[in-house]
Amino acid sequence: MGISYNPLFKLLIDRGLKKSDLKELVGISLPTLAKLTKGEPISGTTIEKLCRYFDCQPGDIMEYVKDAPKAKKGKK
Repeated sequence: MGISYNPLFKLLIDRGLKKSDLKELVGISLPTLAKLTKGEPISGTTIEKLCRYFDCQPGDIMEYVKDAPKAKKGKK
């Protein structure tokens, strides 16, 4: 899976904000907002903007999620 931005989305809920509010409040683009929603990589500059706005550390807005182990194909 990789990076998850679920902590950011929880933070938004806790503060009564919507994902779309990030565009105005933090100054991120729609494509970046889409990347956050899809769990895709974003730039360090965007992470910095989010941390500055929320007065937090990167670990407060994102987390590493291990991939589930793949099942091995075996003979029956």
